[in-house]
Amino acid sequence: MITSILFILLFISLLLGIPIAVSLGLATSITMLAFTDIPALVIAQKMFTSIDKFALMAIPLFVLAGNFLSQGGAAERIIRFAKALVGHLPGGLPMSAIFACIIFAAVSGSSPATVAAIGSIMIGAIQDAGYSPKFSVGSIVTAGSLGILIPPSIVLIVYGVTVDQSIGKLFMAGFIPGIFLGTMLMVVTYISARRAGFKKEKRASNKEIFTAFKESVWALLVIVIVIGGIYGGIFTPTEAAAVSAVYGFVVVKFIYKDLKWADVPKIIMHSAATSAMILFIIANAMLFAYFLTVQQIPQALAQWIIDMNFSKVVFLIFVNILLLIGGNFMEPSSLIMILAPLIFPAAMKLGIDPIHLGIIITVNMEIGMLTPPVGLNLFVASGISGMSLQEVIRASMPWFFALLLGLLIITYIPQISLFLPNLIYKF
Repeated sequence: MITSILFILLFISLLLGIPIAVSLGLATSITMLAFTDIPALVIAQKMFTSIDKFALMAIPLFVLAGNFLSQGGAAERIIRFAKALVGHLPGGLPMSAIFACIIFAAVSGSSPATVAAIGSIMIGAIQDAGYSPKFSVGSIVTAGSLGILIPPSIVLIVYGVTVDQSIGKLFMAGFIPGIFLGTMLMVVTYISARRAGFKKEKRASNKEIFTAFKESVWALLVIVIVIGGIYGGIFTPTEAAAVSAVYGFVVVKFIYKDLKWADVPKIIMHSAATSAMILFIIANAMLFAYFLTVQQIPQALAQWIIDMNFSKVVFLIFVNILLLIGGNFMEPSSLIMILAPLIFPAAMKLGIDPIHLGIIITVNMEIGMLTPPVGLNLFVASGISGMSLQEVIRASMPWFFALLLGLLIITYIPQISLFLPNLIYKF
């Protein structure tokens, strides 16, 4: 009964247009104060302690690092390197944009930032090469979604903190699925370009490839520093975030010299605002999750699934459908904070690896970035390209279905996600 009141209040709040973070906190607080004996002090305590975690400090620092590199000339240099590698193939220019998205996603850790940084440069260039506006926008808006899967990923940090899993293992698990999905998007681009009659172009010489690599190497090194530092035991994921923020600033200010001192306060303020929004969502969502746990909802759901004798296959179908629907209406961090505590106990009882579950959830969140009404990548691409939201959605369909197929493969072949973590953490 009390849980029903909670969800009714949450639904009404969302229907009234109240932001999701406020809706979560408001519905939970009203239910706790009006229908339980839980003291009001617990609300403040739970919201504070939920964000008083060392791992969460990585979020504002990775956001800052991504913003420094997005504002600087890192994106242009990465694009030139990608074009030198794959630009000669049929569909080479949009393929190089996808490849650049894969690289930049690993640098920035943000999906919208990847779409904005790569799309603002490449959408016009792809159209100038003779490709249709739909082709240019569709390929980039979907490839940009890889920003929340390829480490460093804020979404993976949120999942790890929510269900108490290793951030390092999750980061390592995101690599192969991210590259796998990016390759699928490039295959769709290659096939579509050949059907449209685009031919191979002149291959870049070894000297041109080396020159492009040399220009982009300082931006690419952030991946080596973050991942190598974590798995080399030099620093924790949170410390890696701090190093990446300082390194990103040094690169764009003193090496590339694309950043003005006047831009620094703006970037810091923008990063602080983004981080505050994410942490506020986490605080309210953790309060919501705490109340559900007090009411034994996750345990009851897990027991119901066991009693129904759901197999892993059926359960994972249920999870994917639930996340795909939720992704239409909620931002990734919010949805993970709400659903992960519900899904996790049942998944553990069925013997599903928690790291694999995290990758499944994150891939679903990627797809959610491409579905209305809350698909942020769609709005970013629409703003950059000047196309309407409906046109962007239609343009993304071929690559969108490739991501759905990729989700299915990743869901039922756990080793795609677990190969690297099992290899690294075995020693």
